[in-house]
Amino acid sequence: MNKKVIVAPSVLSADFLHLERDIQMLNESEAQWIHLDIMDGRFVPNISFGLPIVSAVSSITEKVCDVHLMIEEPEKYIEAFAKAGADVLTLHYEATRHLHRAMQQVRDAGMKAGVVLNPATPVELLRDVLPYLDLVLLMSVNPGFGGQKFIPRILDKTRRLRRMIDEGGYDVLIEVDGGVNAETGPQLVKAGADALVAGSYVFGSKDPAAAIRSLMQ
Repeated sequence: MNKKVIVAPSVLSADFLHLERDIQMLNESEAQWIHLDIMDGRFVPNISFGLPIVSAVSSITEKVCDVHLMIEEPEKYIEAFAKAGADVLTLHYEATRHLHRAMQQVRDAGMKAGVVLNPATPVELLRDVLPYLDLVLLMSVNPGFGGQKFIPRILDKTRRLRRMIDEGGYDVLIEVDGGVNAETGPQLVKAGADALVAGSYVFGSKDPAAAIRSLMQ
């Protein structure tokens, strides 16, 4: 039996002049989550959008708002993103000094708690914090820009993380973000991923709903 893959289209690739139209398209699609990338120009080279966009998107969707903070000192903004409507909040391992405490704060604010790892950060560093997580997001490109090429070594990283989660008996989802398409998506699911973030593959498609469907299969 095939497992149900969570597809999280990334708003970063949407048309910001017609953002409401694109969110309504996602509302009508089979995608279960909507992925929102917050970039500060410090932790990553790019600046994307912030709380007002998360608040606007969450106000017109029933989908899970999956918010990925690519920012310095993300702990400062946990409450603010909860109020803006985030359902899942992921913080970078590389940007969070007191990770265990931050994960507790995310859960206390009523959200699912996730940690993000850059391509060069080994999954083994999460061994002691896995019991306190709902999600691990593996970056399969270097964060900061959409449309990058998939890093193949992330497949092995996904398999190693899957083993750690299964051996510990933890209820933790594995999400992968970067270069996800019809070719890499099935490879990631086979390696143990539960959720796929896709930006340009969905929004650059002539039929975004069909692109979403293809990832779910």
